[in-house]
Amino acid sequence: MSNEIRQYLIKNKYNTVSDKTYAYINEWLEWYQGEVEKFHKYKVFNGASTTEHKRYTMGMAKKVCEDWANLLLNEKVAIKAGSYDERLQEILSNNNFIVRANQLIEMAFALGTGAFVEYLDGDDIIIDYIRAEMIYPLSWDNGDVTECAFGSIRVIDGVEAIYLQIHRRGKAEAGEDTDLYYIENKYIDRKESKELDAPEGVLPLVSTGYDKPLFQVIMPNICNNIDLDSPLGISVYANSINQLKGCDLIYDSYVNEFVLGRKRILVPISAAKIQMEKDGVSEPVFDASDTVYYQMPGDRQSDLKLTEVDMSIRSQEHELGIQRSLDILSLKTGLGTGRYQFDSSGVKTATEVISDKSDLYQNRQKNAIVINTALVNMVAAVSFLDLGTEVTATVDFDDSIIEDTNTTIDKNIKLVSAGLRSKITAVMEINKCDEKEAIKELKRIAEDNQITGQDVDWTDMGGNEDGDSREEDGEVGDEPSDKPTGGGDN
Repeated sequence: MSNEIRQYLIKNKYNTVSDKTYAYINEWLEWYQGEVEKFHKYKVFNGASTTEHKRYTMGMAKKVCEDWANLLLNEKVAIKAGSYDERLQEILSNNNFIVRANQLIEMAFALGTGAFVEYLDGDDIIIDYIRAEMIYPLSWDNGDVTECAFGSIRVIDGVEAIYLQIHRRGKAEAGEDTDLYYIENKYIDRKESKELDAPEGVLPLVSTGYDKPLFQVIMPNICNNIDLDSPLGISVYANSINQLKGCDLIYDSYVNEFVLGRKRILVPISAAKIQMEKDGVSEPVFDASDTVYYQMPGDRQSDLKLTEVDMSIRSQEHELGIQRSLDILSLKTGLGTGRYQFDSSGVKTATEVISDKSDLYQNRQKNAIVINTALVNMVAAVSFLDLGTEVTATVDFDDSIIEDTNTTIDKNIKLVSAGLRSKITAVMEINKCDEKEAIKELKRIAEDNQITGQDVDWTDMGGNEDGDSREEDGEVGDEPSDKPTGGGDN
C-alpha cells in the first residue's frame, strides 16, 4: 500500500519521503510479530533428504517494545491542564487514551513511527492512533513533520479504496489562508488508481481554523541511520537485528536439546513383542505414540539385548549463551545491561536499582522528551477543537517505575543527615507530594512520635521537643516549621 500512496502523492505534486524506510518497516513488523519468513523457516539436509523446520522464537522484539511503552506511558503518568483538567480527563477517558496510547508507543518503538490525530465527529472529540505504515510526511523542518498524509484501507460501495487524509497548510494560489491548516479527504480506487467520490457527509476539503497541525508524530529519540534525510523514525531494535537472531538461534538450539535429548531404549527386532497375523506373517508391534522405544534393524547376535541411551543435555551452556545475548540486546535497545534474566522458567525482568547515571535512566529521559512534546501538543489541539482556544498542559512522568524506592529513601536520609536537604523536600520526593502535603505529613509524624530512617529524627521540625508549629496560610499552629534543624533550604 505504501508504494501506491507514494505514487499518488508524487503524481499530485506532493513531496514525500523515499521508500527506503518503508521497506524496513515490513521487516521490523515481522520481528515484532515473532516470525520472520527468511529466518524462522529453514531447511536441513540430514544426509538422505532435505527437511523443513520452524525455528523457536523468544519474541524479544515485542518484549523490548512493551517495556519501553510501560516505561514511558503507564497508568501513573499524569497529564494536567489546570481548570480544563476535568474536561480533558473526560475526553481522554472517552478515547481509552491510557490503553491505546500505550499501545501506540509500543508500535511506534517497533516500527519507528506513530502519530496521534485529532478531529471532531459531531460533538465528540476523537483521537486516532496511527501506525508507521500509514504515515506519509509531506513537509518537515529540522526533522519536525509539519504536513502529513495518513493512509488506510476502506471499502466504499463494495470497492476497496485507499482513504487518504492530507493535513497541509493553506495554498495561496487556491485562495486559502496560508497561516491555517486544511484537511483534504481523498478516496482512491485501489484497483484502478482513480479518485472516487467521498462518501456522503465527508467534505473533500475542510479548514481547521487552526494554525497548528491536528496531529503529533512520535518516534524513538534515536537517529535514523537508514535514511539520514527522512523525518521518519526507526525501530528501537533496527540496529539490533543480529542480537534478535542470536537470541532465537540459541533458544532454538536450547529447546531442541530437550527434544532430541529424550531417553531412548533401543529394542532389537527379536526382542520385540510378536503378533501373528492371519496370513502367518509375524511382525514386531510398538505403540505408535510411545517415543521411548526405538526399533533396531537387523537381528544379529549382538542385538539380543535392550540398550538404554541417555543423552546429555547442555542446559547450562545454552542458558549462559541466551543470557549473554539478552544482555547485548538490552544494551543496544537502550534498556541498559542486566535488564533481562533467563532461567529454566523463561525470561524475567530483573529487579534493578536505577541511578540517574544509568543507561536506562538517561535513555528514558531522552525518549520522554519526545513523548512530552507530543502530549502537550495533543492537549492543545484537543482544547482548540473543544473550546476554540489552546490550553497548556503539563505531563508528570512518574519515575517510581524506574527508580528503586529504597534507594530514594536512603538517599534522602543521608542528605538530611548531612544537612544538605530539608525534611520537607525529602518527604516531597519520597511521597511524591507537594510542599503543603509534606508539611502536614511531618506534623502527623511528630504527633505520632514516629521515627523513620537511619538515625535521622524526622519528627524534629526545628522547634522545641513538643513540636512547635509555625504560621501557615494565615493560621497559627496549623503546620510545623518548613526550616527543620539540620536541613538545608527547600
